[in-house]
Amino acid sequence: MSVFSEATAQTISSAVRHQVRTATVRDDLVGWVMAGRKRLMAPAGEIQFAAGRVFLIPRLTQWDMLNEPPAGGRYEARIINFAPALVARFHQRFGQFAATPALQGCAGAEADEGFAATFGHAFKALQGEAAVESLAPSVSAALREHRAFEVLLLLAERGLVFAPGGELSWAERVRRLVAQRPQAPWTLAEVAQAFHLSASSLQRRLAEESASFSQCMREVRLETAMALLQDPELQVSEVAARCGYDSHSRFSAAFRERFGFAPSHLRP
Repeated sequence: MSVFSEATAQTISSAVRHQVRTATVRDDLVGWVMAGRKRLMAPAGEIQFAAGRVFLIPRLTQWDMLNEPPAGGRYEARIINFAPALVARFHQRFGQFAATPALQGCAGAEADEGFAATFGHAFKALQGEAAVESLAPSVSAALREHRAFEVLLLLAERGLVFAPGGELSWAERVRRLVAQRPQAPWTLAEVAQAFHLSASSLQRRLAEESASFSQCMREVRLETAMALLQDPELQVSEVAARCGYDSHSRFSAAFRERFGFAPSHLRP
C-alpha cells in the first residue's frame, strides 16, 4: 500500500475537562465535535463549538484550547489535518477559489448532511494504517488524496478556504521531519544531512528564526504526546515511548512543565 501522510485523521476523546495553553496548530485543521464542547481562546475573544458543530483552524496559529466532556460522558471530536503541500496542490487544481479570502482565524460551520457524508468518507480513508487494513479493498494514496480534496472542495464552495501553502521556515521543516519518527534519537547532524546542510549551517538558520534544534525536538515530542494521550486505548508509558522518552518521570515532568498538568490527568 502506498504511504500517504499529507492528510491525517484522528479521534480526540477524553473523559476529563482539560485546557491546553498556547497550542500551535501545525497544519490546516478541520474538526467535528461529536460530543461535549470545544472552546478556543485568543486575545480577540473566545469561540465555542458544541456537539454537531464544525471548526476550521488555519495552520501556524496559536490558541488556548479547552475540551469539555458532557456530564457523565466523554468529549469527542474527529479531526482531519491537511499538510501545506496538499493545500497547495488543491489550489493548483481548483484555481476558481483564488479570489476567495483565505481564513485568517478559526471559523465554524454546521455538520449538515452533505458535510457529514463527505467528511465521513475522508475520515475513514485517512485513518492510520491499522484501521485502514480492516477496510476492503485497501485504500490507495491516490484515493486518500481524492477524499481529502473532497473535504476541502466542499468547504471552499461554502466560502471556507485555507491559504495556499507558502515556504516553510527552517524550524517548521525540522519539526516536520522529526514528527515522522518522534521516538527516534535524532541528532543535529542527522537532521542537517537530510536537508543537505552542515550541522553548523542548520544551527545558524534556526538561530536566525530564534529557534534551536533541541527546542524543535521538544515541541514535536510533547505535541505528539498530547495528541496520543487523547486516545483512550494507549497507556501513558506507551505514549512516552512513542515520543522518545525512556524515562516515565522525565516524560511526566516535561509534559507538566509544558501543559500545566501531568499526563495521568487525561487518564481518570
